[in-house]
Amino acid sequence: MTHRAGAGRALSTGALTRVEGEGAMRVEVRDGRLVDVQLNIYEPPRFFEGFLRGRGYGEPVDITARICGICPVAYQMSACAALEDAVGVTVDGALRDLRTLLYCGEWIESHTLHIHLLHAPDFLGFDNAIELATADRAAVERGLEVKKIGNEILEVLGGRAIHPINVRLGGFYRVPDQRELAPLRQRLERGLELAVEVVELVAGFDFPDQEMPYEFVAVDHPDDYPMMGTRIISDHGLDIDVGEFNDHIQEHQVEHSTALHARLLERGDYLVGPLARFSLHRAKLSPAAAAAADRAGLGASCRNPFRSIIVRAVEVVHAFETGLAVIDRYRRPENPHVEVRPRAGVGHGVTEAPRGLLYHRYAIDDDGLIADALIVPPTSQNQATIEHDLWHFVENNLDLEDDELRRQAEVTIRNHDPCISCATHFLDLTVDRR
Repeated sequence: MTHRAGAGRALSTGALTRVEGEGAMRVEVRDGRLVDVQLNIYEPPRFFEGFLRGRGYGEPVDITARICGICPVAYQMSACAALEDAVGVTVDGALRDLRTLLYCGEWIESHTLHIHLLHAPDFLGFDNAIELATADRAAVERGLEVKKIGNEILEVLGGRAIHPINVRLGGFYRVPDQRELAPLRQRLERGLELAVEVVELVAGFDFPDQEMPYEFVAVDHPDDYPMMGTRIISDHGLDIDVGEFNDHIQEHQVEHSTALHARLLERGDYLVGPLARFSLHRAKLSPAAAAAADRAGLGASCRNPFRSIIVRAVEVVHAFETGLAVIDRYRRPENPHVEVRPRAGVGHGVTEAPRGLLYHRYAIDDDGLIADALIVPPTSQNQATIEHDLWHFVENNLDLEDDELRRQAEVTIRNHDPCISCATHFLDLTVDRR
């Protein structure tokens, strides 16, 4: 459909591929003025929090991993953090290092999937990764090799690449010795070389000029570029313990979505994810990642959502170099896990999933059963901000032909790699012009 000035218009696309989940977007224009943009999430609720009530205190680690096939480690690590907080257990040393290495594997495979198969085609003029592979087979094969190395980390430490089975409260069921990690180290060295090349590739894309006034929110750690931590900060002054999450951030229902939105009580919408981590913690990147960011032209922060693909590629470099450091200092601990005994209490946990801050809260009763559970995923926290990005884009591009408006609106959504569910279709776009 072509643009017809002054005419009533309805533009729709049956499904947007290259994101996870199902939903729709509606744009309403009256007399040439944008009056409404809605990101409609219509998937049915999945009820995981309800499934957890009445379960044993050790079960959420495996159950929540099933929430997502792409980032199961994130759900496992946030669940462990919250439940260990509830019972007063601290996991550190070599066991914490192994958790970091496992998380590195997830960042690598998730970011690389998004970069090569979901997002890069947008910048190179292709409709999908198959077309991209036809034009540049070597680039896609490199991406698939990098992703495979990430999966190998999950297989070695987690027992399998999807929904790992070796993670438990207090650590792992089994931990490797140094000899078992030697072949993996060789693979990480190879992956680091390839990841640096990927940064160079995506830094060469053409990006629209769009600086957004986000409030960035991320986990904080005094020394590390955060994957795990116990504090939450923002660039607008938020600095809280994870146990204060619900005092500052609340979810609410919107009429047009089955998914909850989240907002900061003090200021409203905010953004979690790679742009937030990078902008708040750039100085903590590993040396190779920091150098790659410099060569890619990233400054002290990044507020252009289209350039998020570069930040993800930089984080892959960081994950490889962090993983190598873990392997080099690793010594097999005497026990594969810290003993975790149940007691009544409430625990809070937060980690950085590839897409951003993931919060869990559990209440445990005297029998060690889950009395209550709350899970706030990153995409839920970002949905209102994604809607605002869409509003900003559409309002400034109402003169575009319908097909181009549709295409660029889809790219605007894909910038944030939304994981609405583990499905593969997301958007039905309707533009109503009167």
